[in-house]
Amino acid sequence: MTDATIRLTTAQATIRYLDNQFIEIDGEELRVCGGGFGIFGHGNVTCLGEALYGVQDTLPLYRGQNEQGMGFAAAAYAKQWLRQRFMFCTASAGPGTANLLTSAGLAHANRLPMLMLCGDTFLTRLPDPVLQQMEHFNDPTFGVNDAFKAVSRYWDRITHPAQIIQSLPNALTTMLDPADCGPAFIGLPQDVQGWAYDYPEAFFAKKVHKIRRQRPCEDEIAAAREVIMNAKRPVIIAGGGVQYSRAVKELTALAESHAIPVIETIAGRANMMADHPLNIGPVGVTGSDSANAVAEKADVIIAVGTRLQDFTTGSWTAFAKEARFVGVNVGRHDAMKHQSTPVIGDAKVALTDLHQTLHGVTFDKAWVEFAQAERAKWDAYVADNVAHGNRPNSYAQAIGVVNDLCDPRDRVVAAAGGLPAEVTANWRTKDIGTVDVEFGFSCMGYEIAGGWGARIAQAQREPEKDTIVFTGDGSYMMMNSDIYSSVLTQKKLIILVLDNGGFAVINKLQNNTGNESFNNLISDTPTATHQVGVDFEAHAAAMGANAETVSNPAELGEAFKRAKAADKTSVIVMKVDAYEGWTTEGHAWWEVGTPEVSENEKVRDAHTDWESTRDKQRKGV
Repeated sequence: MTDATIRLTTAQATIRYLDNQFIEIDGEELRVCGGGFGIFGHGNVTCLGEALYGVQDTLPLYRGQNEQGMGFAAAAYAKQWLRQRFMFCTASAGPGTANLLTSAGLAHANRLPMLMLCGDTFLTRLPDPVLQQMEHFNDPTFGVNDAFKAVSRYWDRITHPAQIIQSLPNALTTMLDPADCGPAFIGLPQDVQGWAYDYPEAFFAKKVHKIRRQRPCEDEIAAAREVIMNAKRPVIIAGGGVQYSRAVKELTALAESHAIPVIETIAGRANMMADHPLNIGPVGVTGSDSANAVAEKADVIIAVGTRLQDFTTGSWTAFAKEARFVGVNVGRHDAMKHQSTPVIGDAKVALTDLHQTLHGVTFDKAWVEFAQAERAKWDAYVADNVAHGNRPNSYAQAIGVVNDLCDPRDRVVAAAGGLPAEVTANWRTKDIGTVDVEFGFSCMGYEIAGGWGARIAQAQREPEKDTIVFTGDGSYMMMNSDIYSSVLTQKKLIILVLDNGGFAVINKLQNNTGNESFNNLISDTPTATHQVGVDFEAHAAAMGANAETVSNPAELGEAFKRAKAADKTSVIVMKVDAYEGWTTEGHAWWEVGTPEVSENEKVRDAHTDWESTRDKQRKGV
């Protein structure tokens, strides 16, 4: 190491550092930062913009249409790269940065790396109050950017150029740490961005990172072995962490060697092929009858790479109260949930260790046969559910059409509303790691923006495959402008807009709890005094996409073939029924707050009915 220095602005040094950080993936060195998404304003254009101009070839900057969409795209990019690479988002001070709050929440809930480089008010305060500045009279240091402390794994505000020498490596380490992974926020005051400093040249030396694999301690493996050895009816819950750890082979080997049924979380969809004999289906509120039947009878649950959120656990009613948990997770917080016997470590390593310590152990053949019989019944239900003919158009039918026609390596993206449940229940996995159902934050608007980010990542490895987006009309209306982004950047998407006239799944919940339809479907919105349908086809075409409207699933299939053959984004619109055609089987109980008192008899009856099954709920012990 030498004492040589180079004089750079804070912004220039930040970008130069990122440009020299690499990661080794399958023997190939790639920049750990794949580039960024940016919308410029007075808080970032003059200094960060100047710094980014010179690295366009190595850190490409994608121009966003909305900062929230940029964050969604960055999150989906990180998912596609299994959290081994990330994108940055740069936004101006004030509302531009504030727009990133929702997407930061999504990345935090889903444990996804995303770097936010955001403008901030002047450190000197000489021009205060500046345009878009939030003034707090009793604390001049408190501003909009402080809101990100709740949705960031790492947060810093740079008040001197030298601080990035510590801050940037800390942010990078956080984003690449499997146990602490999540978004990193760095506030860059407008004046500090342009201030210069004599940085050590060594700070910008090329560095190649590797994802750390934490091995669980022997005592934890021994304790887990004791619990599993005493099981009669064990089951494995496979979460999204299995894929992030690249532990699919180890999971499959453990299940096959010891004859243990596997059920999947929403994030863990596509951990196993649909036709694998030990894949018993998705579990929980939006799961399958087969997986839920197995979960209910299991006496030991080996939870791998899952945070056990309520849609997986049926608000903790999906399992027998006396069942024991083994929590295999790199994160201590997740491994310890519900008095689990923790195995704290990387899933790939931990599953290998468990496999070795259970050598020769198998379980009652009748248990697996029961699970497989339940899966066969569920498969028959799904086959009928996705079939189309003399019945109303439904989400499930559209999913079945696309599932039949897509390439095994095509990626499917869905989020929020009714489609996550319908995709989770009805999609039959054709290849590993090909499903992104964003239900950690259940964020409307993720679908198209996330599809764009996923496609950017997919095009770097599998450019000949497609990214397929399922979205409802409600999510489309909330955020659709990245159709234009995908056309601008030649990142082709196939987008299915399934129009059921509003927020139909919440209308269904409203009705299921005894309430009258109100303010969810457009037709039931009292203030919508002029009923007007949206021409989604014309709207998508106006943004440069191929677009067409179809009347039924058969026409949808032909349109999907045309979209596959096209060289740019295609949007296919089909109306689906708001009331008929929902997947009615496979649901576990879900805790929802219902009115204890009401003048409406149906509401009172629904509350009584809802609470009547609460006795199955585990209390955390």
